[in-house]
Formats: sequence, C-alpha cells, structure tokens
Amino acid sequence: MKSEPDAYSWEQLLADGSTHWDGVRNYQARNLMRDDMKEGDLVLFYHSNCKPPHVAGVAQVCKEGYPDFSAWDVDSNYYDPKTDSEEPTWMMVDIEPVATLSTTVELPDMRANPALEGMALLQRFQRLSVQPVGEEHFAEVCRMGGLDTATI
Repeated sequence: MKSEPDAYSWEQLLADGSTHWDGVRNYQARNLMRDDMKEGDLVLFYHSNCKPPHVAGVAQVCKEGYPDFSAWDVDSNYYDPKTDSEEPTWMMVDIEPVATLSTTVELPDMRANPALEGMALLQRFQRLSVQPVGEEHFAEVCRMGGLDTATI
C-alpha cells in the first residue's frame, strides 16, 4: 500500500493505531481491496513521492473491504458525485501497524535486488496505491529491512 508521507505516513499510522485506507479511485486497486484483501493479511507500507521512495513498515488488514464513505462526503477530497451509499462504487479496508523495519527499504535498492525481479511495484508505469505482493517478494523486502517474517 502506497501513501505520500505528507498525506499519511507510517509514523501517523503508528500514532493512530489503525486507519481506513480511503480515497482509492482506481478500479483495479478497489477490486484488490474488495475481493482479495482479508483480515490478517500483511501489507508493506510504502512511502511514495519522496526522496527516496521506500518501504517503512509492515501493517495488516484489520477490517475487510467495505464502502468508502469519503466518496459521499461533499467536503472530502475523495468525493465522487457519481456514487451513492445505495450502490457504492468505491471500497476501503482498515489496516493497523505490525512492525517497523529497522532499515527502510529504498526503491533503488529494491530495483537492484535480483530476488525482487517481477515485483509489481518495480514494473514501469505502476502507479496503483494498492498492489499485490507475492510471498517471496514480501519476505525479501522484509529481510532487506531487517525483519524476519517468521517473527510476525
């Protein structure tokens, strides 16, 4: 899951204890949250649009997909006049922090790691805020950040 640090950071998630992942307005990312993300699933928390972009921690899904209420809030940055609560278009999940990486895993280091070949995040033109990560890639990113996945 990607977030710009000035919009919502890993540190903010730690302070909040949990959050809803609202404002996703891409159908592919929405489908991942609605259909694939299950309670207890682990996610990499990635800071984008910063120098350098990096994975800061591991979170987990603590509430499965449900309608994104920000789509109906006219005061929200994520308001969508084409959807309503009777037939919601947009979904979100809740996440909570699990572990902070002892070393952030920077995008250039991930690109240089052959064990991460094929990882969606590293593909050209991947801009989704929610992307699937295979078990092997997840474990490798955690290893690079000093976290043993057997302990989480």
